[in-house]
Amino acid sequence: MDIRKEVLAIIDEVLSLGGRANDFELDTPLLGALPELDSMAVVGLINMIEERFGFVIEDDEIDGAAFASVGTLIEFVEAKLA
Repeated sequence: MDIRKEVLAIIDEVLSLGGRANDFELDTPLLGALPELDSMAVVGLINMIEERFGFVIEDDEIDGAAFASVGTLIEFVEAKLA
């Protein structure tokens, strides 16, 4: 499984970006940079990540830093899968 590809697909789907996420790089900022990424969208991303990767994210495991950029979100998912 290509984690980066999956995370980008989830971002694109949840935020309804119409394929724009395919052009995102690891350093592409997310939280505070994408108007589509509001608090409800964060919840949607968390739910979809849990569903797609088959793990549970506890409230105390995640903060805004995980959503700082594409790279930080991928690193978070990789750490959960390790």
